[in-house]
Amino acid sequence: KRQVVEARMAAMQAQVEPHFLFNTLAHVQALQEIDPPQAGVMLERLISYLRAAMPTMRETTSTLGREIEVVRAYLDLLKIRMGDRLRSVINVPVELNHISLPPTMIATLVENAIKHGLEPKVEGGSISVSARREGDFVLLEVADTGMGLPAAQANRPGFGLTQVRERLASSYGATATIDLVA
Repeated sequence: KRQVVEARMAAMQAQVEPHFLFNTLAHVQALQEIDPPQAGVMLERLISYLRAAMPTMRETTSTLGREIEVVRAYLDLLKIRMGDRLRSVINVPVELNHISLPPTMIATLVENAIKHGLEPKVEGGSISVSARREGDFVLLEVADTGMGLPAAQANRPGFGLTQVRERLASSYGATATIDLVA
């Protein structure tokens, strides 16, 4: 049963990774023509992101600390694309860094918040990632000041949120949940 769960998680990860990589490389290519120095900076940030993300991309588990490193590198990369339109805050206590998580889960939530919440908004906005202990549980929160969540989307989550739900269920069963709140 464990091998089936691990194979399923690996297949879900393989679907997400190329999408992000190709989009970023396409942006670097576009910048190369209009702003070569900025393209170089973006390429450096992509390398930093890959250094942070690669060790966990093929693993079946990660830690909150490693996932936050990936999210920081990801946000640094996106700040080049969005400029002043993207502001971010990460508030995760160091004592929670050891908490086990499925790899790239937080980055998927952050990417979803930016893609659907902040990018469509002309003035952009801010995104915050936080974690806190509540009794025997850890509450992770990704919040944005973007466009808001249409009621229809809350009932029909897309690929990213479906993937996160499935990975949480595979890893933690009914003890882990994800809630979308407008």
